[in-house]
Amino acid sequence: MDRGNVMDVTGDYGNSTDGGMPRRIMGFEVLDFIGEGAGSVLYAVSHPQTAQILGLKHVKPKTDRDQRFVEQLENEYHVGQLVRHRGLRRSIEMKLNRTLFRKVTEAALVLELFEGVSLERQPPRGMTTIIDIFIQVAEALDSLHSIGYVHCDLKPNNILVGPEGDVKVIDLGQACPKGTAKARIQGTPDYIAPEQVKCEAVSTATDLYNFGATLYWVLCGKNIPTLFTLKRTENSFLYDGGIPTPIELNPLVPEQLSNLVMECIRTNPVKRPHGMRDVILRLEIIQHVLKKKHSGSGMTPALA
Repeated sequence: MDRGNVMDVTGDYGNSTDGGMPRRIMGFEVLDFIGEGAGSVLYAVSHPQTAQILGLKHVKPKTDRDQRFVEQLENEYHVGQLVRHRGLRRSIEMKLNRTLFRKVTEAALVLELFEGVSLERQPPRGMTTIIDIFIQVAEALDSLHSIGYVHCDLKPNNILVGPEGDVKVIDLGQACPKGTAKARIQGTPDYIAPEQVKCEAVSTATDLYNFGATLYWVLCGKNIPTLFTLKRTENSFLYDGGIPTPIELNPLVPEQLSNLVMECIRTNPVKRPHGMRDVILRLEIIQHVLKKKHSGSGMTPALA
């Protein structure tokens, strides 16, 4: 695979002032702390040549097991170089610090910086607002699918919403080509698809499941039981009919939207909707009906 802007660097990086936030990481001036993920810390940084404000995801593996976080960072870099859709976060460059024996001791992935808040931190209110956000999410995933990749880890924390309502799907660390069967279970327990738990080949239908599970949480305020959280027992595939529908838990959810969510989270990938374009079309129809209904009643669509 083409290494692109992956750079091997050496030197003393990441020195902090009092054991807190570092002043510089691999040549980038650290401006602010943004957040933490699995094995990584995200900062806002200034590019040493252009002074452009960017995001930097920093990993310092402490054990051999932590090397998987470096691998995820490298994967996110390569996939993030391919994406072009405004709803997907692009990778800019990657730097690696190695020992003389080529073991990575530090890694930094430089990303475009997006000013937004995750759905996990700030769940959206209002049905039309929710639908608008998820139309944008579906469009971003459809673009990713068009270049042959599946996200594999969509969840509320990986969807950012900007101040103007624009959406960015982030964290491509687990993304992979369609048809990939991973050697180990990867995903987030409350949103993971059955085929991911069984380490079977993933497809665009896998993202549909993650999408439906995420939308379910936003609409209902609770998670669906997944094959992972049900301890992967053999009869777990019987749980489809036992999950309360969104409209049962939240009467404000339109029936067509509730039905769409339940189709997305079907255990059998073949029975899920036919791709993100199908989902987008159905969401747009539901959105149109809602706006027409509430404009006639004098209600504000964003509060409906």
